[in-house]
Amino acid sequence: MDPNQRSASRAYQMHPARPAITDLFNLYLGRSARQKSEDSTREPPNKTQKRVTALNRELPPRNEQFLLDFEQLQSQFAEQDQLRAVTESVLISLVVQCSGHAPRAEFILFALRSLCSIGYINWDSFLPSLLSSVSSAEMSVTQGSQAVAAVSSINISQTGMLTSSSSIPNSSNFQSSNPASPLPSVHGIGSPAQSATEPSSCVTLSPVKPSDISCTGQQSSTRVSSSIRDNAISSLRQLCCKIILTGLEFSLKPVTHADIFYHMMNWLVNWDQRQQGIDESDGAKSWRPHKALIEWLHSCLDVIWLLVEEDKCRVPFYELLRSGLQFIENIPDDEALFTLILEIHRRRDMMAIHMQMLDQHLHCPTFGTHRFLSQTTPNITGEAVTNLRYSPITYPSVLGEPLHGEDLASSIQRGSLDWERALRCIKHALRTTPSPDWWKRVLLVAPCYRHQTQGSNPGAVFTYEMIGEATIERIVELLKLTNSEINCWQEWLVFSDIFFFLLKSGCIDFVDFVDKLVSRLTMGDHHILRTNHVTWLLAQIIRAELVMNALNSDSRKVETTRKILSFHREDRSSDPNNPQSILLDFISSCQNLRIWSLNTSTREYLNNEQLQKGKQIDEWWRQVSKGERMMDYMNLDDRSIGMFWVVSYTMAQPACDTVMNWLSSAGVSELVPGSNLQSNERLMVMRETSPLPISLLSGFSINLCLKVAFQMEDSLFSGQVVPSIAMVETYTRLLLIAPHSLFRSHFNHLAQRNPAILSKPGVTLLVLEILNYRLLPLYRYEGKSKALMYDVTKIVSALKGKRGDHRVFRLAENLCMNLILSLRDFFSVKREGKGPTEFTETLNRITIITLAIIIKTRGIAEAEHLLYLQTMLEQIMATSQHSWSEKTLRYFPALLRDSLIGRIDKRGLAIQAWQQAEAVVINQCTQLLSPSADPTYVMTYIGHSFPQHRQYLCAGAWILMHGHPENINSANLARVLREFSPEEVTANIYTMVDVLLHHIHMELQHGHSLQDLLLKACANLAFFIWTHELLPLDILLLALIDRDDDPHALRIVISLLDRQEIQQRVKLFCMNHGPPEHWLYSGMFKRVELQKALGNHLSWKDRYPTFFDDIAARLLPVFPLIIYRLIENDAIDPAERLLVMYSPFLAYHPLRFTFVRDTLAYFYGHLSGKLIVRILNVLDLNKIPFSESFPQHIGSTNPAMCPPPDYFATLLLSLVNNVIPPLNSNSKSGSMGDASNNLVRAPHNKSAATSQSGPTNPSEGQKAFYQIQDPGTYTQLVLETAVIELLSLPVSASQIVSSLIQIVVHIQPTLIQSSNGLHGAPNGVGQSSVLPTSPSGGSTDSMSASRSTPSVAGINSSNFVSRSGYTCQQLSCLLIQACGLLLAQLPPDFHIQLYVEAVRLIKESWWLTDGKRSLGELDSAVGYALLDPTWAAQDNTSTAIGNIVALLHSFFSNLPQQWLEGTHVIIKHLRPVTSVAMLRIAFRIVGPLLPRLANAHTLFNKTLSLLLNIMVDVFGRDSQPSAPVEASEIADLIDFLHHVVHYEGQGGPVQANSKPRPEVLALFGRALENLRPDVQHLLSHLKTDMNSSIYAATHTKLAQNPS
Repeated sequence: MDPNQRSASRAYQMHPARPAITDLFNLYLGRSARQKSEDSTREPPNKTQKRVTALNRELPPRNEQFLLDFEQLQSQFAEQDQLRAVTESVLISLVVQCSGHAPRAEFILFALRSLCSIGYINWDSFLPSLLSSVSSAEMSVTQGSQAVAAVSSINISQTGMLTSSSSIPNSSNFQSSNPASPLPSVHGIGSPAQSATEPSSCVTLSPVKPSDISCTGQQSSTRVSSSIRDNAISSLRQLCCKIILTGLEFSLKPVTHADIFYHMMNWLVNWDQRQQGIDESDGAKSWRPHKALIEWLHSCLDVIWLLVEEDKCRVPFYELLRSGLQFIENIPDDEALFTLILEIHRRRDMMAIHMQMLDQHLHCPTFGTHRFLSQTTPNITGEAVTNLRYSPITYPSVLGEPLHGEDLASSIQRGSLDWERALRCIKHALRTTPSPDWWKRVLLVAPCYRHQTQGSNPGAVFTYEMIGEATIERIVELLKLTNSEINCWQEWLVFSDIFFFLLKSGCIDFVDFVDKLVSRLTMGDHHILRTNHVTWLLAQIIRAELVMNALNSDSRKVETTRKILSFHREDRSSDPNNPQSILLDFISSCQNLRIWSLNTSTREYLNNEQLQKGKQIDEWWRQVSKGERMMDYMNLDDRSIGMFWVVSYTMAQPACDTVMNWLSSAGVSELVPGSNLQSNERLMVMRETSPLPISLLSGFSINLCLKVAFQMEDSLFSGQVVPSIAMVETYTRLLLIAPHSLFRSHFNHLAQRNPAILSKPGVTLLVLEILNYRLLPLYRYEGKSKALMYDVTKIVSALKGKRGDHRVFRLAENLCMNLILSLRDFFSVKREGKGPTEFTETLNRITIITLAIIIKTRGIAEAEHLLYLQTMLEQIMATSQHSWSEKTLRYFPALLRDSLIGRIDKRGLAIQAWQQAEAVVINQCTQLLSPSADPTYVMTYIGHSFPQHRQYLCAGAWILMHGHPENINSANLARVLREFSPEEVTANIYTMVDVLLHHIHMELQHGHSLQDLLLKACANLAFFIWTHELLPLDILLLALIDRDDDPHALRIVISLLDRQEIQQRVKLFCMNHGPPEHWLYSGMFKRVELQKALGNHLSWKDRYPTFFDDIAARLLPVFPLIIYRLIENDAIDPAERLLVMYSPFLAYHPLRFTFVRDTLAYFYGHLSGKLIVRILNVLDLNKIPFSESFPQHIGSTNPAMCPPPDYFATLLLSLVNNVIPPLNSNSKSGSMGDASNNLVRAPHNKSAATSQSGPTNPSEGQKAFYQIQDPGTYTQLVLETAVIELLSLPVSASQIVSSLIQIVVHIQPTLIQSSNGLHGAPNGVGQSSVLPTSPSGGSTDSMSASRSTPSVAGINSSNFVSRSGYTCQQLSCLLIQACGLLLAQLPPDFHIQLYVEAVRLIKESWWLTDGKRSLGELDSAVGYALLDPTWAAQDNTSTAIGNIVALLHSFFSNLPQQWLEGTHVIIKHLRPVTSVAMLRIAFRIVGPLLPRLANAHTLFNKTLSLLLNIMVDVFGRDSQPSAPVEASEIADLIDFLHHVVHYEGQGGPVQANSKPRPEVLALFGRALENLRPDVQHLLSHLKTDMNSSIYAATHTKLAQNPS
């Protein structure tokens, strides 16, 4: 209570009128002063007691006299307002004191009504004060036993709503009407759940003195009996409810209604707090409710029904939906309360549907797309959002909200639909190997490994039990493949890498896992374990710390050890000399030996035979390692390979030493310094050998791989000898074969090992070379590209102003270019997020191009990123002078173009500055660069020239050449350029290009031939680049293409790329650097001499040799940008020619697949068929999973011919089989029957074989990461290949979209016809050959031929279903999912076509256009088609509209945030909406998007505004609907609108204190003006008017600014 209220309260207590008013009431109540203190605690009289004192007392006056007496007393006091307040205060104290005395209570009610009749009660102050005092009284009566029971005062903004328990499943839709307030007789009542109410921070004025409501002195020190206490509280609440019911007859303020409502809800939710003072042993179990409790309970319900009744709408019914009342644990056996709870459930379920997408249970991450959308999380803003751990799936709450997080994951019941969905996701991940970064975001550490300090992970959704179960399923899957004689060794290797990672991360409880694995393999499928693969898998992880602890110190170590040993099987391989067979034959022996060395207490359980077998391993090792000659690892036979693998499990250190010896076996030699260097320092280099082949490395134990990698790092980065390329290559191969187990972030990892290591000469160079030319795709796969970019930026930033360090700087800058261009989602240019970038001018320009590509081809995934974009552009532009040409800007996405189009081109100013400085610069250059220049002037120039003049050095040299490069002193120029800082050299290049182009224009005006000028320009540039190697080629080319608005710049670039010098360098690079797939190369790598590899400028004083670096390789990030500029400037022929000429070179591009995909998407609609084919030829076409008929379609001579439906259907089937998570529904644990049927709606008698794993393509085989480094996973390769195909087709986006939608809309009849044609009615389920397009509200003609959906002509579907491994129903659902996913990957051109086509099909649906249909039939049809969020294709009653909405929702769920704005096209094309049926369809399509937009306020407001507009179309003041409709027909939409604005106000799941944002309330206020009064009435609380809206009245911001 604030001081003002306290002083006012004291004033009322001391007011002179108070005693007089109190006496007047006491007179009519028949109380004497003595009785006053007793009445409050006296047990209420019952019918059997006689009041013996009655005859000795005077009877009170007649009630009718009261008003006259009061008015007489009133006339004695002047301050009527104070008198009224004192009267209310006295009345409230009397209510508390006399509630247990029925006659007195009746009189108080009478007095109140009398005072009302003369307008003397201000209900808006009286009722809140009354409720506050009642709460205080109740707390006093309970004597502090858990004061949570009755709250002293309710703070409206904080209480009244229980957060719904996410683990409670949706209840059925009870068909219950909304009755008036029923008050039948009542029975026993159970016990509710906890309250979520909180004490208020701003207590309402309470005028009652503590002495008025406390018990007598004697009683207050003793325990009040529970019966007396319960009766007192019941009587008090009963009287309070009667007073409120009287008050509700008057017009009260919204804030009063809210106060009443939240108090009533609090009472109901906590109605059984009677138990708090009772001894559990004797009271709680035998307690029965008494009549008084039932009476106040019913009165309370009366009040609630009055508050939410639609006629008055004092409080929105929605408040009941989020109140938590329906979650009280024991719903009483009382019809009145039960009716209310059923109605809440019914309306809540209807509302929740609008929050959820159709077939939402089928939405799972595909790992074919890098984007995992984060869920909105409350109270996380700004920079934290960019590091938020994204959640791959969410679980819908009972209110339909998407939820995730640790607590939620732990509450998911085994066997539930959500559990199945989680398992489906994890199993898919185990098959398709997303990055370790993804796993870390979503996994929870097992409780047994968790430290006390570990906080919760908001993005985690998978518990250790889920991971354990899915891992066992994967093991069983691989065992089945192995038993069927399919060679799946690669799958086992990939799986062991992930398994090691999961176990090491603590996400699998090892002891529990072994226990469950034994149960599954010995009891579930006892015949399935026929090989030693499981023993091998456990041997891989046996040295992990958690496993060692389990076998050493865990109390169950003996039992666990015995179980591990039980997996041993004798190997019966058909090829005993196969390396895998040898490894599996000896692996049990390796395991026994390891356990023997671990623990003495478990030795007795070991297999002696296996221990003896270990001697064979020792014997083999002794033989091969003795003597002078060592094994030739390049010529090992299969048996030797197998045995060496075995040794890696038993003797890892000797095996590691052997590997290191192999690589250093050729000895060392001294590196002779180049002719330009005089050095006394000796540099020893390891002689070259062949790197270890992948086929040998892949069988090493993970333990050996870790040891070798660690030891190699010592040799590579800390050794005294320069390592061989073979050792570096072997090191990178190790990292590539086990991306989960071995990945390390190099800068952090090396700094941890030795902080000074990167300061050693050569180490930074080597690390940068490894990263730039070997590990770029690995870092991108691991999700570490951005972190690496920040690390490399630090190096670039430190060196850009430092004189002379050109080699390290240019390599780091080139790596940074590659990293920036490799990013596929939005990024911050600074790790800290503030201030100008630390990038160079070149990197700033590259960043803008990358942003353009990302935004245009993939979209911005998060609302926060959209907000940050403008800041990011300012950070870049703060240090960049560049402005882009109109032709480049034309292809930029509008978002970026609008921000950059106004930039002033400063080239004119730069030329002016040059002209002003030209005389001085030419004078200096003449002294410095004349053939006879004084050598000592070099140091004078470097030390004394002004920085603003130094940037013109190259431009001055250019002018002095006069087309004859031999005219200048190249030695002096080279020396000065080396002494410059790298950024000064860059500035020289950019300035020289501007001057050069300006010079050409000037010469043209003087009548010179353009041809001659361009030839001279190219000759001069060749002098700079090739003859004397003075400038870096990549930066010069970038500077030229960035001036593409000059007509000569690109011609110079093309001429340079056509010259023999550059082509010769590129050919040499390709010859010397082995094949592009370096990991497959078994020969010796050839080291190129430093000066030949990098040229004079970069090699200068350096001696450290190169490994993979080359001046030609520096062009790899630049070449795609050259192609982009040529396309933008319509130079198509040169672009085609260069692509053909440099195609072998582009094979070395680490991300060429991404380049092809992004180029096709970025320029979609602007590329000729011939150029598209040239771009596709950049790929190794044999290794890309293109459709069989794709080459025919892109080579088609008739571009107007759209490929047949069969082509598109096959494309979708490929996604279903390889990208969409399979519907695995036969998990062995838990009661799965219901869950699996719900999940896929499959027929009950579907065979186990079909349902078990959906489609698996064993023939395809799982690919290791190194085979698909770009794009990273096989699923992504298949998905992006489908995208490339559609972008390459010579037909329009509308034709492609139309073909795909036709397949989706008619998919069920097509599949069923094909299935019937093959097998009759499959699975014993009778299926019609045609299906109704949509249901017709129960009419019989919906199945007539005229209303049927034809199957899609042109699909060769005879083996379509059988190829998938699914039933028709399952396949139809998954094809819809696949189509939505595919369309979401395509550029926005396709999205518009999808929206237009979808709306057209909806509008043309016969049951919406049929004028004979009644309103009831239409509503029934819409409900049938769209209102079940898990509706799929069950019972063969799919509908065209159901399929379209499912497609749109699948599409939406994969769209980035930025592209969701395009969805508004749907509503715009649906309008004008004239029926409730169409209104419902619009809400069903767009409604579930609103939760996604909770953090994108502008987009949320736009979308909400559109939905309100179509509501106005149907329910507007002036609208003419096709049939009259009651407002109550759309109660569920009204509830949904209330819910979604609270969700957005909270920024996530609705909490007890969630409020809509004032802007949203204002938006509603404007829309309401156009609605019919009856609909307006139901939404009346969603506006900013504090006199009619409880949300406005209780909103802190609006209360502070009532304007």
